[in-house]
Amino acid sequence: MSRFFKDIKKFFNYTVFSSKAELKSEVAGSFLSWLWWILDPFFFMLVYSFIAILVFKSGEPYFPVFVFIGLNCWQFFSKVVKSCVKVVQSKKMIVTKVYIPKHIFILEKIGVYGFKMLVSYALTVLLMIIYQVPLSWRMFWALPIMALLVVITFACSTIMLHFGVFVEDLLNVITIVLQLGFYISGIFYSIENKLDGILGELLIKCNPIALIICDLRRVLIYNQDPHWVALLAWFVVGIVISVIGIRTIYKHENSYVKVI
Repeated sequence: MSRFFKDIKKFFNYTVFSSKAELKSEVAGSFLSWLWWILDPFFFMLVYSFIAILVFKSGEPYFPVFVFIGLNCWQFFSKVVKSCVKVVQSKKMIVTKVYIPKHIFILEKIGVYGFKMLVSYALTVLLMIIYQVPLSWRMFWALPIMALLVVITFACSTIMLHFGVFVEDLLNVITIVLQLGFYISGIFYSIENKLDGILGELLIKCNPIALIICDLRRVLIYNQDPHWVALLAWFVVGIVISVIGIRTIYKHENSYVKVI
């Protein structure tokens, strides 16, 4: 793992520059420019709020904030993981000419979508003020929970990057899996309130994204403690998977060039 941290330090400037370049390229030809980073999740929040409140008669308090928290987490996770499936192929012109540790591409994607998530959460804070969500010291627990989100996302992305090089149809499979994950992660409904008992506990504690979304809502909206034991367990799992993924990438990255 010492090699991993040395590579991060060595390629840090490249990672930052590449993330900034991708962000700029996304809005280069857009009339509204960076405003889309706010408008995109905001319009999604309006759509899901309309469906849940008017169609399904949801009575969840502070519902727009409730949806926004879940939607921001899910979009960060799903977009990073999905983009990493074919990230080596997309960087073919670079990979075939110079050596760059392939996990740097994952950190680049985390930088891009992490920045967008921070912009969206600035809007979340504004919504919390508008809806007069009570403030509490437990809101500071959102920081370690968000750190876990990054660890889990990185861990899954390392596996996707490796197998994405060799399995041509993996992107299609992951797209379907992520669609299923969207609906079982409680983005626009509360798993705790809708599914009582063992089933609800399993969906929350066996799905790290559902757990993260649930606990962010607990600390930001409801002034409740998160599921510390489950969070710690998933942090350990995330670190283990990350180590396995990094070692797998280092072991096989020379063969990536031959395959692509």
